Amino acid sequence: MSIIWHITSAVAILSTLMVVTRYNPVHALLYLNVSLMSLALLFYLLGAPFAALLEIIVYAGAIMVLFIFVIMLLNLGKETAVQEKKWLKPRVWVGPMALALILLLEIFYLLHTSQQMTGGPYANGRGLGTAVSSRAVALSLFQTYVIGVEMAALLLMAAVVGAAHIGRHKKTNLHRFLNEDHPL
Repeated sequence: MSIIWHITSAVAILSTLMVVTRYNPVHALLYLNVSLMSLALLFYLLGAPFAALLEIIVYAGAIMVLFIFVIMLLNLGKETAVQEKKWLKPRVWVGPMALALILLLEIFYLLHTSQQMTGGPYANGRGLGTAVSSRAVALSLFQTYVIGVEMAALLLMAAVVGAAHIGRHKKTNLHRFLNEDHPL
């Protein structure tokens, strides 16, 4: 299991570095999704399958949809249509696809080996932790940590409003003699 941990950690670090270094926001989102999936696999390897599932559903699912929505809000018109055609070329998808394939192979390997063990992932004698029910997680999130959950929701809402404000087009009406297209 140690080699899988190191491979997954390397994929997480590499994809996170690619998120930071990409100029194109769509490429950064693809690498961010791979990074989130690798973090989910790391949670699973640590013995927290519920946290891994939440990572996939909440972050790799819902938050990525939010990011894509914000990028759609920032669409700047005809010049970006040409750029979007370049984004759909196969060379764009090779990096994230290769890293995601590594994670997929690791997941299949882990699922195959966990079926061979008896008692599930917590009873294998490796000290991975104890199982936590979804009810306990829900009570913890919405009683003990409700302020943190609400602050995260407020922060996400502020990010969407800020992106919508930044992406808003402001048309300036110039006099016809001040317009650059008008010959003097």
